[in-house]
Amino acid sequence: MFKKIIAIMVTGLLLTGCAAIEKSDAMDAERLLSAAGFKMKFANTPEKLANITAMTQRTVVPHDKDGTVYYAYADAEFCKCIYLGTEQNYQQYEKIAVERNIAQMNENAAVNWNAWGAWGDGRYYYE
Repeated sequence: MFKKIIAIMVTGLLLTGCAAIEKSDAMDAERLLSAAGFKMKFANTPEKLANITAMTQRTVVPHDKDGTVYYAYADAEFCKCIYLGTEQNYQQYEKIAVERNIAQMNENAAVNWNAWGAWGDGRYYYE
């Protein structure tokens, strides 16, 4: 019985952790979308929430309306909103995302190099 309780508790903690990571990822994406000029609209009626729920979740998806391409990012779970943007907004979003990834890679490389790099006299040893 004790093992079952522990197993249930561990499963609950893992699921909570996964939800927290998903929420953090969604918040990061939504910050980038806002920075790129996407407009956020809340699903403030049950009908709007139903429409957003039916859409692909937490992915930027192109939509054609009257010959013009618009981009939408729906999040029915966390913000209960949709981000809408133009081709220009989407290009800016992609640019910001690439720049952010490069900055993170550079930061990670610097941290790794410093951990194994120079000793006190500035020379590098490869033994």
